[in-house]
Amino acid sequence: MRRSRAVLAVLLCLAPACALATETWMTVMLDGRKVGKLKIDRDAGPDKVTTSQVLDFRLTRIKTPLEMRTELKSVESTGGAPLAFYAKSSMSSQDNLVQGEVRDDGAFQVANTVGGQSRVNLLIWPTGAALVEGQRLTMVRHGFRPGTTYQTRNFDPVKQQVATVDVLVIGDETVDLPQGRETLHHLKQTLAGSNNTQYVDTWVNDRGEVRRGIAPLLGFRMEMAACDAACANAPDQDVDLLRASMVEAPRPMANMRTAPVRYLISVRGNHPNPFIETDEQHVHEMGDDLFQVDVGFAVPRSDEPGPSLDDTAPNPWVQSDSPDIQALAKRVVGDAPTDIQRMRRLRSFLSDYINEKGLDVGYASALETIKSRRGDCTEHAVLLTALARSLGIPARVVTGIVYVDRFGGASRVFIPHAWTQAWLGNRWVSFDSAQRRFDSTHIALGTGSGDPWRFFRSMSVLGSIRIERATPASALMDMPLPSSGDGAGVGGGGKGAANAD
Repeated sequence: MRRSRAVLAVLLCLAPACALATETWMTVMLDGRKVGKLKIDRDAGPDKVTTSQVLDFRLTRIKTPLEMRTELKSVESTGGAPLAFYAKSSMSSQDNLVQGEVRDDGAFQVANTVGGQSRVNLLIWPTGAALVEGQRLTMVRHGFRPGTTYQTRNFDPVKQQVATVDVLVIGDETVDLPQGRETLHHLKQTLAGSNNTQYVDTWVNDRGEVRRGIAPLLGFRMEMAACDAACANAPDQDVDLLRASMVEAPRPMANMRTAPVRYLISVRGNHPNPFIETDEQHVHEMGDDLFQVDVGFAVPRSDEPGPSLDDTAPNPWVQSDSPDIQALAKRVVGDAPTDIQRMRRLRSFLSDYINEKGLDVGYASALETIKSRRGDCTEHAVLLTALARSLGIPARVVTGIVYVDRFGGASRVFIPHAWTQAWLGNRWVSFDSAQRRFDSTHIALGTGSGDPWRFFRSMSVLGSIRIERATPASALMDMPLPSSGDGAGVGGGGKGAANAD
């Protein structure tokens, strides 16, 4: 449910904020409604340039305010060489910190603090990657002649990853800003390999200072525009992104949960591969932006990839090496002899352990949730994934949607959701501690290691999908149903089952 953070990260990453004046303010809007502000400070000394950015963003989730803040700072030489970076993001009750500083040997020592736990590691700076000033210098060096194309490699301090960005100079345009009109250079910046699904249109001046940026967000038009401090600090307006991302069900689904279901889903816009293939879900592209998605049918995948390092290793958000998480997992599973029984015990325990719904929680790590015992589906999924990995069971977080009869005043809708898949034997099996069971109303969009950025990326299709039809297995004579011989079925744990809880 944290789609906003994804696009904000893309916007800040793809649109170099750059050699701005001493102080620059920008207002942040969704479809013309103000939801936040961005303040950028630039200090250019004789041998280094320090750029600081503070982004405040306010959303509403079913009348519950969700306030997020991201603070970024980069220190670079006057030629754009990276010297240090700092990032602080507030997505829950605890701040998440990243601090990196170059050592004498050229490597960066990076300290990550998530959920109160710190990790220190070394980072070999990626070839060609640049921070804010380096990105600005690249932009100015290539110039603003219409039709000019080039690539940049932008380093994101929050994720500590590099985004390769394709840049196209569109041309000069007169742009209306809150303080008046300016003639600016229009650039289209697209994340390489995203098939134009992750892009930002930016307008910059001759010095490479970004004055306006536009990106899509769940069917909204997200815009940042330069203005004065009074404009940027004006009161925000309520925009409920959770309500906007709901998908209407074509029929009541409550009585269809325990049997396989075939969905016919249309997807607007350019969203290649919006649904994933698993042992529990099979996708057939039908053309004309239509997809057939089967959930729960006994059609096992022969090419299902096994666990990767990301599915077994701890990370700053899934702290499966934490003594607290390891001790809790061992206590919960007790003498359960098999991995599927261990997962069932973990799922059952966690459904009651997280006993306070927290729509104001942006995205909490496993260690934070184990202490707070509050959150929503992502906190359930991240902690269940961490508990599983602490026992040596490969696990990953699934992003998708799930059916509910009522939610936030809406009836019969699919809402954004997250759950866990565990690798049991030779297949991925789903467990949902937030909903207490996994069933055939879960439609998967993507998987990830448990860090928020992969979660956000999978959610980019929300706002663009429509479920045209949902057909129960009983009406499909041509589809094989789960066999009952080995305990399979939507409520069992056999091959092709849609529920192992």
